[in-house]
Amino acid sequence: MKLKNPIKILDRYIIGKFLGTYIFAIILILAITIMFDINEKLDAFMKAPLKATVFDYFLNFLPYFANQFSPLFTFIAVIFFTSKMADNSEIIAILSAGVSYRRLLRPYMISAAVIAAATYVLSAYIIPPANVKRIDYMNTYVKNKRVDYGSNIMLQVDKGEIAYMSRFDNTTKTGIKFSLEKFEDKKLVSRLTAQTIKWDTMYQWRVNNYMIRDFKDDREYITSGQSMDTIIPFEPRDFLISNSDHETLTTPQLRDYIKRQKDRGVANIKSFEIENERRYAMCAAAFILTVIGMSLSSRKVKGGMGINIGIGLALSFTYIMFTSVTSSFAISGITSPIVAMWIPNIVYMIIAVVLYLKAAR
Repeated sequence: MKLKNPIKILDRYIIGKFLGTYIFAIILILAITIMFDINEKLDAFMKAPLKATVFDYFLNFLPYFANQFSPLFTFIAVIFFTSKMADNSEIIAILSAGVSYRRLLRPYMISAAVIAAATYVLSAYIIPPANVKRIDYMNTYVKNKRVDYGSNIMLQVDKGEIAYMSRFDNTTKTGIKFSLEKFEDKKLVSRLTAQTIKWDTMYQWRVNNYMIRDFKDDREYITSGQSMDTIIPFEPRDFLISNSDHETLTTPQLRDYIKRQKDRGVANIKSFEIENERRYAMCAAAFILTVIGMSLSSRKVKGGMGINIGIGLALSFTYIMFTSVTSSFAISGITSPIVAMWIPNIVYMIIAVVLYLKAAR
């Protein structure tokens, strides 16, 4: 017995239109973006090697930009091809043939699921490693935004172990006036002090002009020396945090980093928490904006599809602006990162439901 193909001709037609228009919108906007970017960074591109500009910057910047604005491209694609179908009376013909509005939504949701899955895979696993090269290129040839210095650094490196440095220079990987205190049952049991400390790799550190004071049985034991290699479970990236560091971690790395930093009592990790929630919120946005776009543009209007495209662009840019505003709420501590990232989706989901019910009638 031959099984029926669950994806009908209508589904294939709409999915092809949706994804084709989505890809076309990305290519078109990326072409415009390249021209503006070259004009803005022309001086940097002139002094940088061509190979680095092409392979380290543009090949990593374009996927990053496209993925960042994936909800916008999704919305534009839905508005454009659905308005064109409505203008050609294709939507009327489909509904007149007995296809319900709910059934018409199915290929839109399948397409949105494809885009959402691709968006998540890119943002969670593929783009972060590529961002390392892109950001390094920007810091080298455009504008250096690395955080190379830190002062009065204090954090919990392990359970019951508190580290402190008066100053750390990331260019030489060296810190001064270092101390490491170990507590058991809220009682100080050991204290390591050093004039300087130098980072090697991973958790490998070398302390210079050090003194170790161990407290045991109400007695103090002192050990000192010129130099000693030791393992301390922290590294410079744990306390020297740049604005773009959250973009270089895959989702599993991001979750581990957030947990580790919270355990250590590090406060400035809001951008990492926002990035983690944003990756999931963007996937949901693909479905929400698809429903809004379809509901707005499936009806034939006198002004043609220009009105629908205008409304669609206004709503999509409003969504992006709304997301930026709520992100600032999380950074300032007004809301949690998860609330900040999902407020726009909740608001626009309500709009999507209202527009869908209105369009279905």
